[in-house]
Amino acid sequence: MTTSTYRVTGMTCGHCVAAVTEELQALDGVTDVTVDLVAGGTSTVTVASDQPLDETAVAEAVDEAGYALAGPRDLPLA
Repeated sequence: MTTSTYRVTGMTCGHCVAAVTEELQALDGVTDVTVDLVAGGTSTVTVASDQPLDETAVAEAVDEAGYALAGPRDLPLA
């Protein structure tokens, strides 16, 4: 079992959460998706899977839902 955490931009509501969750759950090996919504900010998405996920596939699934993985410039400064 592997757990990966991603930051996603553009999500604002429960519908956004549902769309991202649905697309990520369609990936092979995904067993659970949890979203910590930060409306209008950078949300945290945790994905549990049977095997490590290909980040390109994750990015494409999030894009298909209408959102984007956060790039380094979208992350808060430490």
